[in-house]
Amino acid sequence: MEQLWFTALLNRFFGRATLALLNAIGVHPRHPEAPITNAVSMEILVVLFLTTLFVIVRTRLSVDRPGGLQHGFELVENFFSGLASETIGHDYERYMPYLTALGLFILTSNLIGLIPGLESPTGNVVVPLGCAALTWVYYNFQGIRVNGPIGYLKHFMGPMWQISFLMFPIEIFSHAARLLSLTVRLYANIFAGDRVNLVFISLVPIGFPLVSEALHIMVAFIQTYIFVLLACVYIGEATAHNH
Repeated sequence: MEQLWFTALLNRFFGRATLALLNAIGVHPRHPEAPITNAVSMEILVVLFLTTLFVIVRTRLSVDRPGGLQHGFELVENFFSGLASETIGHDYERYMPYLTALGLFILTSNLIGLIPGLESPTGNVVVPLGCAALTWVYYNFQGIRVNGPIGYLKHFMGPMWQISFLMFPIEIFSHAARLLSLTVRLYANIFAGDRVNLVFISLVPIGFPLVSEALHIMVAFIQTYIFVLLACVYIGEATAHNH
């Protein structure tokens, strides 16, 4: 495995401890000498970057003299709250922390690959799958919390009890397929964008890669928007009350 510089740094200081932990839980990495993969290291870097950014914003919050960074995060919050308000509706504020954190993590992960020496963790299928699985668990949990186990189960029965025996397996399959659709859509677009950038940089190192990178940035924002929008839709459906 070709390690990025940050991956090599993590493996140097935490590789042995990570390998011991993985072996203890019965997981045997393909490269024992480097148990921390590039995707994991990039996720860690994204989390460290966002955490640092949040701490800086929190320490500089001001009502009288808000700075540019605070204004930027207010715009981000307004965007996500508007999206959630229109899609989820009533009590959308409860879900804002998860949706905002999810959106910022995916967007930063999509864009970090544009920095030389780094790569987008969302270009590895494991990372989009993790985001999709977490979202799947989250919206089902919220559906059970709001409607109760029995009430949420009625969501899978359809509007008419006469055809519930047909609707139930269809709904189960549909919800399971959401894992695949969320994962593949994000992974395929970011993976393809990274590879296109590498090809154009190697073939035409001056000029045209800027166009390719601009397209990659556009795709990064669009895929983040779609992922969060679908998460809002799923939460809205799960928490809706049947009448």
